[in-house]
Amino acid sequence: MAGRAAGYPGLVDYPLENALFQWEEGWRVLQGLRDRPAERARADRVIVAVQDELRRRIGPTFRAADLAQLYSQGTDWCTEVSLEVAAGLETDRQLLADAAFWLYLRGAVDFAAGRVSVA
Repeated sequence: MAGRAAGYPGLVDYPLENALFQWEEGWRVLQGLRDRPAERARADRVIVAVQDELRRRIGPTFRAADLAQLYSQGTDWCTEVSLEVAAGLETDRQLLADAAFWLYLRGAVDFAAGRVSVA
C-alpha cells in the first residue's frame, strides 16, 4: 500500500496521529476489561479475529501509515467480524477494532519501542 488508493490520485492520506489516538483509546478500553473476565474473553476473540482479517488485508509487512490508510477506508468489516465471533459482547465494537489496530501496529516495519519512527 502506498498510502493512496489506485485510481484516486486526490485521496488524502489519513493522519497517522489521528489513528494512533483512536487506537490507543481502544487499547485503554481493552485494558479496562481486566476485572470482567467473561467480557475480556469475548473481547480477546474479537481482537484475534480482527487481527486475522488485518493480516489478510494488509499483510505481514507494512508501515504505520499504510495501516492508518486502511483504517481510513472504513471499519464496518470489523463490526461484522466481531458479530460473528462474539455476539453477546457488551463492549463497544469500534473500540475493540481500534485496540486490534493498535496491537497490529506493533508489527509495522517503522514501529519500535512503542513509537512510530519518523525516517
